[in-house]
Amino acid sequence: MQNPIRIIPILIKPIFWILLFVSASCDNKKEIEQTPSKEALFFGLKPPGSVPEVFAPNIVSTKFYEYGGTFTPDAKEFYFIRQGGPHRESVMVVIELIGNEWKESVVSKRMGQPFISPDGTKMHLGNSYLERTDSGWSEIKKLDPPLNDIPIMRLSASANGTYYFDSYFKEHPDFPLRYSTMVDGKHQAPQILDKSINTGIKNFNHPFIAPDESYVLWDAVKENGYGSSDIYISFKQANNSWGEAINLGDKLNSNAWEASAFVSPDGKYLFFSRNVGSDNYENVDIFWVDAQIIENLKKNQSKIN
Repeated sequence: MQNPIRIIPILIKPIFWILLFVSASCDNKKEIEQTPSKEALFFGLKPPGSVPEVFAPNIVSTKFYEYGGTFTPDAKEFYFIRQGGPHRESVMVVIELIGNEWKESVVSKRMGQPFISPDGTKMHLGNSYLERTDSGWSEIKKLDPPLNDIPIMRLSASANGTYYFDSYFKEHPDFPLRYSTMVDGKHQAPQILDKSINTGIKNFNHPFIAPDESYVLWDAVKENGYGSSDIYISFKQANNSWGEAINLGDKLNSNAWEASAFVSPDGKYLFFSRNVGSDNYENVDIFWVDAQIIENLKKNQSKIN
């Protein structure tokens, strides 16, 4: 059994409304200032509109590699992956609101792409997970068979415990997106989702399932896309099938690589990662945009149907 994960705090102080990047040293210390208030969530940043913006420049998104991300249900902890600068290898980082101060910590080396369950009790890391305890996160654990042997990049869970995940078996080079329902407290054998989702030139996946399973977000390269991987959405239909894959459009997708979309616990903001560097992916940033884009696409689909 591995030792429980330990978090080493790094101080971030308050001043004004705008968070300022002050310094970064080899021991990963930063100071960010803001006025403490109930609006300090999301680092006190001005919310984005309909055009995606870099999320928390020089705080989360830097000139290095920042990827993925997940919030706790109260949005007071944000976990993501970082590489570059003092981190020669990928690490998982958390920025958390403690009292009126945001503190950044290196949680551990990269163990998988984090996703926190809607109830906040588990942090999924592919086919592994951590459990929330009174003293923090538990040691890393494996999912029960048959999910423990599936090579998963990102697993997302709905409020009722259904898992949605990618899978990169050699016999399925397109990484089909799968799901596993829970029956009597146990997850069932995974099933491949509809062809409306698992089609295209190449599926990368990294799915995000809405807590109520009303829609699923994922990334793929498809015909009539914008170049590299784009973010797509599919809405659950009245007959429980999945609707057509809808590209989120040229305001969000570009000729660069976009991936790993997710929505904040309050449902207000959509986040995703974008390669803003070279083909070596040395500079990937996290972006955010008003999640109204999802409602607009849903309304448009309803008009078409």
